[in-house]
Amino acid sequence: MRRNDAGIGLRPIGLHTSSLLQALGVPQKRLLEQPAADAEEGILYQHSVLCQTCLPYRNPGDSNRRWSRRNGYLKMEVDAGRAFDARVADFVDIGLPYGPKPRLVLYHLNAEALRTQSPVIELEDTLTAFVKRTLGLDAHGRNILTVREQLTRLAACDFRIGKTEQDRSVTVHGHILNGLTLWTPQDSQTRAPWPTQVQFSREYFESLLKHAVPLNESAVGRLSHTAMGLDIYAWLAQRLHRIESGKDTTVSWGSLAEQFGPGYAHVREFRRVFKRTLTQVKVVYPDAKFDLSETGMCLRHSSPPVARRLLPVGP
Repeated sequence: MRRNDAGIGLRPIGLHTSSLLQALGVPQKRLLEQPAADAEEGILYQHSVLCQTCLPYRNPGDSNRRWSRRNGYLKMEVDAGRAFDARVADFVDIGLPYGPKPRLVLYHLNAEALRTQSPVIELEDTLTAFVKRTLGLDAHGRNILTVREQLTRLAACDFRIGKTEQDRSVTVHGHILNGLTLWTPQDSQTRAPWPTQVQFSREYFESLLKHAVPLNESAVGRLSHTAMGLDIYAWLAQRLHRIESGKDTTVSWGSLAEQFGPGYAHVREFRRVFKRTLTQVKVVYPDAKFDLSETGMCLRHSSPPVARRLLPVGP
């Protein structure tokens, strides 16, 4: 298991041993793990940690400034942030990101950062194309304003990741996005500020290079209406291929509800929604192998939705 700079163990997408590296005759630092495709088009990415936790599905309200979810030994806590708004010449409260769109935007930002090998991402042209292509939305319509608002919320918020490690408690604290450039519209006070450029934090970007989970853009597009569906798809994409072939692991309904079930008063209500959403995920990820029972969800080794390969690269 690899560790990031802060000490939290994050499982890589593909493990390549020293014997394999020696057989290839290439130093490890000169190998680049990429999806088995001739081009990056059609491939999005999510960080493996964010495949195991989730943001709010619905608007938690302006008064709720903190959100947390747990997945086994991992717990994520998100605090809503503030950003400078030139219209009022002051810092203003920005709400928590919620729903499908911040997830979709982050997938896109991750893909752009990996494609350019840079933590600085220019947004105007690439995000407009992504919104049109993957979400099927009018780039000048009402929906794009929601995308812009959710990106601003995502950029402003503050993340904490906590992990129990034997008899130690480990915390990573920081931002996914450090740099945020807002374009302040002058023609309307109802339009959300639009970031024209964002910059990943150094820690997040370096960790993403090692722990990016590839997602099929077509599958993501078909699930773009359901935040839970996107979370389940990303979770299975990073989880199933790591299960040893011939073995299985069961996740209880209680654990599934803790990970995916915010806002449900009873586990039985969550189970009904989860099963319905899981059916949609299975359609776009047909190779996913699992069974549902009264005790929970039995996971089996499956091919990932996007295969990966090792490629030699320049120094």
